[in-house]
Amino acid sequence: MSKVAFLGLGVMGYPMARHLKAKGHDVTVYNRTTAKAEKWVSENGGSFKLTPKEAAMGQDFVFTCVGNDDDLRHVTLGPDGAFEGTAKGAMFVDHTTASAGIARELHSEAIRRGFDFLDAPVSGGQAGAENGQLTVMVGGDQAPFDRAQPVIMSFAKACRLLGNSGSGQVAKMMNQICIAGVVQGLAEAIHFGKNAGMDIEAVIEVISKGAAQSWQMENRYKTMNVGKFDFGFAVDWMRKDLSIVLDEARKNGSKLPLTALVDQFYADVQDMGGKRWDTSSLLARLQR
Repeated sequence: MSKVAFLGLGVMGYPMARHLKAKGHDVTVYNRTTAKAEKWVSENGGSFKLTPKEAAMGQDFVFTCVGNDDDLRHVTLGPDGAFEGTAKGAMFVDHTTASAGIARELHSEAIRRGFDFLDAPVSGGQAGAENGQLTVMVGGDQAPFDRAQPVIMSFAKACRLLGNSGSGQVAKMMNQICIAGVVQGLAEAIHFGKNAGMDIEAVIEVISKGAAQSWQMENRYKTMNVGKFDFGFAVDWMRKDLSIVLDEARKNGSKLPLTALVDQFYADVQDMGGKRWDTSSLLARLQR
């Protein structure tokens, strides 16, 4: 078992760190709000530190899962940042959904300092984190991946190296592109069916067995049908992710008309007061 630091105890990081502890790893945690780190330790054991640097010192693996590029840069390179404490030969694994650019920047800086870095964003949402069933998309080098994969599998059902540094983040962008289109399609189908007087439960029971089936359909249609949008990935976070996607598309010359349109639909949901609603709330926009 390894000595592990986990930095960032949000809705994803909190249970991910718990799974590492449950698998027998020696876990030290850090969170910007110290009370949450104290709570985690009271529930799971292990220890907490007051700075990322202190948490990273002496660890075999350092994991991060924070909000965005700025948060990631602060926790790694900022005052008392984790890169100052990470030992030569250690492994740094970032699970933040961030830009490919910062992944490459941190990879280069880690190599310069003598340790390895993988960008490894996750998919599966809070439920996947709680159940240890996340999908992990990884960018970096083969040997570090081979070393890190068994530890990552503490909270994952799938983990694959997809290319060099930044490739994990690009894969996560592709994931979010797919989700945006599917959720909009599902919202329109339910909206259309309601206006046509159809029994939505009965229709979804049938079409979910055919070519229309999707994870979103299986896991979100019931709450969508009754107008509940308080379960799952928040609109604010989806817009953050889509802004990363659209920025990368401008850089590589990709045309993403549907993604750009759905991003604006989510902006409408924010204007409706739905910043913390989950992403299936695209239906609320259609029914307003």
